[in-house]
Amino acid sequence: DALSARDRIIVYDIRLPRVALGVLIGAALAVSGAVMQGLFRNPLADPGIVGVSSGASLGAVSVIVLGGTVLAPLTGSLGIYALPVAAFLGGLVVTLVLYRVSTRRGQTSVATMLLAGIALGAMAMAFTGMLVFMADDRQLRDLTFWQLGSLAGATWAKIAAAGPIIALGLAVSPFLARGLNALSLGETTANHLGIPVQRLKYVAIVAVAAATGASVAVSGGIGFVGIVVPHLLRLLIGPDNRYLLPASALLGASLLLLADAVSRTIVAPAELPIGIVTAAVGGPFFLWILLRKRGILDL
Repeated sequence: DALSARDRIIVYDIRLPRVALGVLIGAALAVSGAVMQGLFRNPLADPGIVGVSSGASLGAVSVIVLGGTVLAPLTGSLGIYALPVAAFLGGLVVTLVLYRVSTRRGQTSVATMLLAGIALGAMAMAFTGMLVFMADDRQLRDLTFWQLGSLAGATWAKIAAAGPIIALGLAVSPFLARGLNALSLGETTANHLGIPVQRLKYVAIVAVAAATGASVAVSGGIGFVGIVVPHLLRLLIGPDNRYLLPASALLGASLLLLADAVSRTIVAPAELPIGIVTAAVGGPFFLWILLRKRGILDL
């Protein structure tokens, strides 16, 4: 009976939270990538590449390092929700700034978006580095997994904190599909079709920031899921967002669970950070997209 009790703990307290968190985060990152690509009207937008994940990470690290001092009122009032809320706010600020910088007269410059994303990500990482430098030994242990991302710390408490925010971002995405389809024809055309373009932009930006921020808050930075999944699906089922967004959620969840299984077995009994696995696959894939789309990258 002691064995069955141990098995129950392994299944319900260790394995199930990890699988549930992997499904939520994989779906959130993939859908966020698809929404950003529809919003910016190009296949290179992704929360990780354009600095949104770095902004979310800065918000989360701020709570970990300063939660007992400067941000004590925030952590005291929000409790376990302080981390995902701070990450959401960090991702939201970066997304808003990125959109402002890269869009002029309704047209988004791919080169400007990528360069601005790199600059914003570098700034966020610089502030994160300052906070890490200020952290004590206990906080440094908490911060270790932010560098490469991991699902190892999955608990039901973390799912309770981040899950509702991620679920809200995912629940909003199907209602954006028609507007994103119209937006692919240009803002003027979308307006003529009766799409409230400005409201669509704001809702999309908040949904992406919420889903990405909450994901980063509980898993650290996991890159390339948001660019690989939507691009693969566009090749398979086409660009219609009514099908692309739900399919991205399913494939993103599946791929992240597969990457997590690889990370746990490839160097067993040790565990490889899942961010290394996604980067090893996503980096070459992103390079292939750049070469395939090299015509739109001319400065």
